[in-house]
Amino acid sequence: MNDSPYVFDATIENFQDQVMQASMTTPVLVDVWADWCAPCKQLMPILEKLANEYQGGFLLAKVNADQQQELTGSLGVRSLPTVILVKNGQAVDGFNGALPESEIRKVLEKHVEAPAEDPYETAHRLWEDGDVDGALAILTELNQKDPNDLKVLIDLAQLKAEAGDLETAESVLASLPPEEKMQHKAKQLAARLKFMKQAGELPPVAELEKALQASPDDPAALHQLALQHVLKDQNAEAMELLIRLMRVAPDYRDGIAKTTLVELFEKLGNNNPDVRTYRRKLYTLMH
Repeated sequence: MNDSPYVFDATIENFQDQVMQASMTTPVLVDVWADWCAPCKQLMPILEKLANEYQGGFLLAKVNADQQQELTGSLGVRSLPTVILVKNGQAVDGFNGALPESEIRKVLEKHVEAPAEDPYETAHRLWEDGDVDGALAILTELNQKDPNDLKVLIDLAQLKAEAGDLETAESVLASLPPEEKMQHKAKQLAARLKFMKQAGELPPVAELEKALQASPDDPAALHQLALQHVLKDQNAEAMELLIRLMRVAPDYRDGIAKTTLVELFEKLGNNNPDVRTYRRKLYTLMH
C-alpha cells in the first residue's frame, strides 16, 4: 500500500475526473500493471519514488489490468507494463516495459518541471561528475550558512584533500568534536589523508612493478605498490599485495603490512565486499 498523496489507483469510474480532468493542470503518469507481471513489479517502485521526489509535479495513476479490464482495453494496452503520460487531457508520451530510472527521467523531463535539487545533493552530483571546483563552491556556501553542519565540513575536507590541499583537510578534520572523529565518514577521511601523505614519497608504479619482476618478495616494493593501488582506489589489488607482504615478510617495518591493511579496512568500511574477503584472508593467515 502506498500512502503518498501523489499516487493513487485509477479505475473506470474515476479515470475521467482524476486522470483526464486532473491532467489539465498537472501531468498524470498512468501505469498499467498486473500482479503476475515481473517487470511491472520492478517498475512500480521506481515510478512511486519519482512521484514522491517530484512532490506533485506529476501524479501517478496505477491501473490494475486484471481488475480494470474495460479501462485497460480503452487505453489500447497490448503489453505490460504500459506507461502513458497524460497532459492537458491528451496522451503525450509513454513507454512499454521496465525502463531504467535514468530513461524514465528523460521522458519526464520533456513534459514535467523538474523539482528543485537540494544543494547538498547537487554538490555530490558535481563531485561524482568530476567537477571538484563546482562541488567545493556549493559546499563552501553551505558551510558559511551553517558552520555546524558536520557532514558538510567532512565533505569539504575530503574535497580539499582531493584538490591536493592536505593541510586544510587535516585542519578541518582536527576541528571536529571528538565524538564526530569516531564517525565512519571521518575515520575514512583520516585514513585516506594518511595514505595521500605517503604518496609523495612513493616511486612510480612502473618502477615498483619492475622491482617486483626482478625480486617478487621485495618487501619495500610490495608495500609501496600497495599504497599506489590504494591511491587509485584499486583496493582489492592493494589488499592482495599486503597479504602477500605479510606472508613473505610479516615483521617488515614492525608489521606495517597488517597495520596498512587494517587502515584500509577502516577507510572502506565493513560493508565493502573486498573488506569482507580480505578480513577472512587476514584471519586465516594469522591463525
